[in-house]
Amino acid sequence: MTCAAARGRRALAGFALLLTGATGWQAPVAEAATPLPVACTTSVPFRSGTEGYHTFRIPAVVRVGEATVLAFAEGRRDSAADDGDIDVVLRRSHDGGCTWEALQVIADAGTETFGNPAPVVDPRTGRVVLLICRDTGPERLVHELHSDSGGATWSPPRDITSQVKPANWRWYATGPGHAIALRHGPYAGRLLVPANHTAVLAGGTVHGAHALYSDNGGQDWHIGFVQALPGDWLNLNESTMAELPDGRIYVNSRDDRGLSPATRADAHSPDGGLGITGVFRPQDALDGPEVQGSVLPTHDGALLYSGPADPRGRKRMTLRVSRDGGASWTPEPPLSTLPAAYSDLVELGDGTVGLLYETGLTSPYESLAFTRLTQGPNGWIPTPATAPGR
Repeated sequence: MTCAAARGRRALAGFALLLTGATGWQAPVAEAATPLPVACTTSVPFRSGTEGYHTFRIPAVVRVGEATVLAFAEGRRDSAADDGDIDVVLRRSHDGGCTWEALQVIADAGTETFGNPAPVVDPRTGRVVLLICRDTGPERLVHELHSDSGGATWSPPRDITSQVKPANWRWYATGPGHAIALRHGPYAGRLLVPANHTAVLAGGTVHGAHALYSDNGGQDWHIGFVQALPGDWLNLNESTMAELPDGRIYVNSRDDRGLSPATRADAHSPDGGLGITGVFRPQDALDGPEVQGSVLPTHDGALLYSGPADPRGRKRMTLRVSRDGGASWTPEPPLSTLPAAYSDLVELGDGTVGLLYETGLTSPYESLAFTRLTQGPNGWIPTPATAPGR
């Protein structure tokens, strides 16, 4: 079975049908680990209320090889709440996100929470490294697990909290969304993971962004830059990163109920994530609600940002493009006017881009949809679907 598909102006209408289930569509199981002779625009790897889960949330996505896509999420068993019985789940696609294998549970803490998936593929070995957080109630712990089989099998979660969490940090979250592997300059090969925390200081509790890095493929982890600004002007969390062509790291963070009128803030690291040049600054060009977002470098040196663009609420998923390393941003036409929230971007093997994001007809938490995007003369658009043999 192929994905539900539509051409041109029919793409969004077809997507709405997928979300309602009016087509009777269900994610099929891929039978072979080789690319299939089909292309699609949109598929729905996670639909809330299925597979024994009340809600699927918190997307993260990476590509392994040319065509295998790994889509991660939190599977929330009993409710849509951010805590409780929550597992990290995975679906794999071998045809660039058109069809999906059966759901895998890769981290289960019983009635406690495993969440905030932040995956990255080590370009030297092909190992998929995943950092996640465990919420035990009294504290937040950090775990690492990995796969040397393209996501088919996984190591047990390994507690790395002592390596990455100082004693005065309380809340802790990795990602969510993909992490990055550096490819240029003196830090090539480094795995770099965005994260956030709250710290108890003499003046009270502050919200901060920080980085985690590993220079040996995820075996050992260290804290990179840490920035927690005094006061409540910017409350940094849920960061996303991209390596720029000049080797700098662009970091973009959510401003979570800070006093700044902007809902995003950004900064640059000149040294592979160890430090920040200056301080985070409000990014007024990325207007929208307070929500997680994702950045991705493109083959032509630009940056993409994905996130809902309606400042009144979580809806209207939109791409923004920067051609100056994140200093300024130009909006693309909205990909959808439907409710939308968290998202993650991935570069696909055929030059297109994939977007895994929360969306639905009446709530953004009805499903996680995967949309393939192609760069056209007037910007990024849903990839036109093609039938087999065309």
